[in-house]
Amino acid sequence: MIFEIEINGRTRAVSVERTLAGHYRISVDGVAHDVDAVRIGQFGLSLVLDGESGRSRELQVAPGSTAGDVLVTMDGRVVSAAIDRRRTSRAGFDAGADAHGEQAIVAPMPGRVVRVLVQVGDEVTARQGVVVVEAMKMENELRSPKAGKVKEVAVAAGTSVEAGRTLLVIE
Repeated sequence: MIFEIEINGRTRAVSVERTLAGHYRISVDGVAHDVDAVRIGQFGLSLVLDGESGRSRELQVAPGSTAGDVLVTMDGRVVSAAIDRRRTSRAGFDAGADAHGEQAIVAPMPGRVVRVLVQVGDEVTARQGVVVVEAMKMENELRSPKAGKVKEVAVAAGTSVEAGRTLLVIE
């Protein structure tokens, strides 16, 4: 399976091939690595790169506020990544036009709600900031995946949240 992953404006081609249970051959821009991967909890991964003598990494990969976006946490850094953005968006269309029905905004990682920027009944536009969550000493503004109306706000400023918790719903 081949993906395009964009991080900080740079797009990389990533190929993932399963070789054995829990073992993968991953190529990034043509450079191959053997990876032993084990899931830790809902969003965590433990990776051993290039065999037993290779490097070991633990990371969290949590859903972002729009389809195809993820937040990756590794070594204390949080990075936003877009997966296959060119495949999931269409030139000339509004970025939120493909989001249909109710859309839940979820906490991408454990943290604390700093600010809720909307109230029930508010009209929002696609990509408008709706809630700010502090995680790992960084504030992350989560955005609406579509234009619509705020149906539910499930948190308030100061609320501690776990990864995956629904913060609010846009209809």
